[in-house]
Amino acid sequence: MKEAANATPRYPDLFGHPRGLYLLFLTEMWERFCYFGMRGLLVLYLTKALFQGDDQAFAIYGAYTALVYMAPVLGGRLADRILGYRIAVMLGAVLMAIGEFLILGGSQSWLYVGMAAIIVGNGYFKANISSLVGKLYTADDPRRDSGFTIFYIGVNVGALLATLVVVWVGERFGFKYGFGLAGIGMLLGLLIFAAGTKYYKEEGRPPRPETLHAKVLGPLTQLQLTVLLSFLSIPLLYLLVIYNTVMGILLILTFLFVGYTLLKEGIRGGRILRDRMIIFIILCLFNVLFWALFEQAGSSLTLFADRNVNRNILGIFEMTAGQTQFFNPFFIVVMGSLFSMLWVKLSEHNLNPNIPAKFGYGIILLGIGYLITRFGLFTHNEAYLVPLWIIIAIYFFHTVGELFISPIGLSMVTKLAPEKLSGTLMGAWFLSFSGSNFLGGQLAKLTHNSERIPDIAASVETVITGTQAVATNAETVVTATTPAALESLTRYIDVYTSFGLIAVATGLVVLILSTRLNKLMHGIK
Repeated sequence: MKEAANATPRYPDLFGHPRGLYLLFLTEMWERFCYFGMRGLLVLYLTKALFQGDDQAFAIYGAYTALVYMAPVLGGRLADRILGYRIAVMLGAVLMAIGEFLILGGSQSWLYVGMAAIIVGNGYFKANISSLVGKLYTADDPRRDSGFTIFYIGVNVGALLATLVVVWVGERFGFKYGFGLAGIGMLLGLLIFAAGTKYYKEEGRPPRPETLHAKVLGPLTQLQLTVLLSFLSIPLLYLLVIYNTVMGILLILTFLFVGYTLLKEGIRGGRILRDRMIIFIILCLFNVLFWALFEQAGSSLTLFADRNVNRNILGIFEMTAGQTQFFNPFFIVVMGSLFSMLWVKLSEHNLNPNIPAKFGYGIILLGIGYLITRFGLFTHNEAYLVPLWIIIAIYFFHTVGELFISPIGLSMVTKLAPEKLSGTLMGAWFLSFSGSNFLGGQLAKLTHNSERIPDIAASVETVITGTQAVATNAETVVTATTPAALESLTRYIDVYTSFGLIAVATGLVVLILSTRLNKLMHGIK
């Protein structure tokens, strides 16, 4: 009787899921509209408007996205202990909107200040809205994975709209208009979340409401002090974005601290909790590898599309480089619901792969996506532009791999986490994304050859001082540009091939070990 009671849905359903899921879906959709609009424009803005070199742009992109995913470690902790999930989400939304509008200042300094505000806001928002989704289901609810997959579709509807609208507006009419639209999207998400709180009932309230408004420092209450410190952290994050070389050290120290904390809590909680913390840490490491390679989308793959992809569609329309990021959320939206149903059907027939196996399949599919770039060596045109279908194929396989890992990972975290560690564990999960984004920024540098080819200038000088004819000079100048385009293409392909081989090999290892790894989860599926 007790088990049956636990399986009973705790909230009224709408289309087979709790009603609050759809409000959280829309909130997350607009937050991702904001984030992916920013992400889609960032490297292009840095290289084309602020005239940063590729390596510097990749370093800034990697540091920013790493901090975006590091911040939920603290944001989740503060929600667990002080704010509760609801207040944390709303505070995060306000800060992210402010950050987007600060970028409209138009200078590099305003960009960094805006990025810092977005980082703080995301810390409060990202971990805690995902935790709220988990609270809508009982631990043994078979709809849980499906619910997270639906929620994940919301993520990608927002990303889809961002690439179709924000990125296009930013590239066509001016970057400031794109960033402004992103900020407006975040405000819409805030309004939707605030209007739908009745559907979350008691979930996400402060753990000790009576102390939230108690004075703790002079006239400042606990809530006011937390908000003040949040704004005061913006200058620190500003410096970390600028001096991004320290991020590697910071990430390693944070990983070690979080890993130690989780293992300590696991040992205190007994053998089962210890094993679950161990498998969580292991899967976080695989998650780092997957997303470090996947997150080339916003950095090197965008510049690859800009420089070596023929983006013309039937001679009618030419996609912008940033808009090629459209294909990932498009495929998520198209296939996400299918995967949601797939996991339910496979579970009914006891054929659903275990969680480590899903990670293995996802990493292999990611690798296949990169290996497809080899076709570019013999499908490029005379300008060394590869056909659009290659980058579409890359995003297709990467997206299928993502569906094996990302929504499943979110669901896994909410299952593994005991009540008192829910926000902390979700924050630690997003910390793995932080490491992957920083590593991804460093890996992106491998695609950039800093050596410049002075062939054009040299050929002109040779003709002037030599005996060649004007016609020969013209021919020399033309051919001098060819090696540069060819070198760019072959470098991208060689680097992406290496990524693909590493991913496929790692995925196969995970698959081989999946049964043993799954035992550490002690029945969690």
